Amino acid sequence: MRVEGLVYASEALMDTIRKDKAIDQVANVAHLPGIVGKSIAMPDIHWGYGFPIGGVAAFDPREGGVVSPGGVGYDIGCGVRLLRSDIAIDDVRSRLPDLASALFAAVPCGVGSSHERIAADELDRVLEDGAAAAVSLGWGTGADLEHLEAGGCLPDADPRAVTPKARERGLPQLGTLGSGNHFMEVGWIAEIHDEAAAEAFGLRLGQLTVFIHTGSRGLGHQVCDDHVRSFQKVAKEHRIGLPDRQLACAPIHTAEASRYLAAMNAAANFAFANRQRITHSIRKAFGEVLGQGRARSLKVVYDVAHNVAKWEEHRVGGVGASRRLLVHRKGATRAFPAGHPEVPAAYRDVGQPVLIPGDMGRYSYVLVGQPGAMDESFGSSCHGAGRVMSRSAAKKLAHAGQVKEEMKGRGILIRAASNETIVEEISEAYKDVAEVVAVTEQAGLTKIVAQHRPALVVKG
Repeated sequence: MRVEGLVYASEALMDTIRKDKAIDQVANVAHLPGIVGKSIAMPDIHWGYGFPIGGVAAFDPREGGVVSPGGVGYDIGCGVRLLRSDIAIDDVRSRLPDLASALFAAVPCGVGSSHERIAADELDRVLEDGAAAAVSLGWGTGADLEHLEAGGCLPDADPRAVTPKARERGLPQLGTLGSGNHFMEVGWIAEIHDEAAAEAFGLRLGQLTVFIHTGSRGLGHQVCDDHVRSFQKVAKEHRIGLPDRQLACAPIHTAEASRYLAAMNAAANFAFANRQRITHSIRKAFGEVLGQGRARSLKVVYDVAHNVAKWEEHRVGGVGASRRLLVHRKGATRAFPAGHPEVPAAYRDVGQPVLIPGDMGRYSYVLVGQPGAMDESFGSSCHGAGRVMSRSAAKKLAHAGQVKEEMKGRGILIRAASNETIVEEISEAYKDVAEVVAVTEQAGLTKIVAQHRPALVVKG
């Protein structure tokens, strides 16, 4: 190990974390060349491909740093968007069944789900310009872009770095939700913990809010797959010893690394645009069911990725001069504090919103980044609850009808493309996200702003 490993967790969460080999993966990441600070894992850590899900690692090119597709994951740019409204949830509960049907019809869901194909030149614009391209194609307004991480567009993306196979997979999937743990969720703000931050974010008690969780779909998956295999050869050529072949990597200065980063940024831009088009479809569904006035009241609070590698300026361990580092976040959310220049102007006095979905049966959270994150975790926090049960184990525990009835008993409607997904995503398959966010707050990485509870869930 070139650096220490650090896992943020409570004793209770550690009992769960030790049940798989995610901690071994934290140690494995610490072997990679050019890693600085620590190999970090958030309290939602669980086993992943190469890097643990919930992992953070920063690499310095001046010290031989590398880029690793396993440190980003297959769903490049996967992230969360939160919408707020001027609607009181209690005023529209009787219309939720109709809204559920409208949302399910408006946003294609499920494995291999597809939308109307966009043209090849439109895909180029999406890959290069991200959410702004979606707005230019008629899916949203310029105001939406003011509250997105990086404005919804990562720089240095090159559509030419995306292979024909990846492009073909992306053409029919812009504006689709996908499957697995991806979802749309209509709910409400049930608790306010930080009045000042909640006011800045436009959140209030009883207010209808919408979470969107999805990524770059088949395009991003293919980008990762296109590079994982070739990077194993590159690592060997550069005599990089890997404790796990899934940590395949390339020195940042190489042509192979440059091609991957150009394609990865393009895939992340596709993900930002995907969530933007879904936002447009959600507004359309709200308009059909609740009226155009209520649809227009849906505003973007924030949109942040949790599977990405980005160039950022950091003081390692909070000391010394700032250094330009390539920060890998895989299942980890950026959490910049008040005053940071990359925080949207409207939020700069309080800090960046950090969006943390839980499971479909309990609650999710809005946090705000704190100075401790910059000193300790390269400006990072958790990204969700984290699985504690495999999908196969979940399917042995319950059946779809039973889950739907239990959800209905809690006042939650669910629509899904398959019964299999409903069972795989039961609450018992996840850690309690309240325990997870409590850890990041106690560690000084974030502060809890508000709790969101679900009323309507749409899954693939």
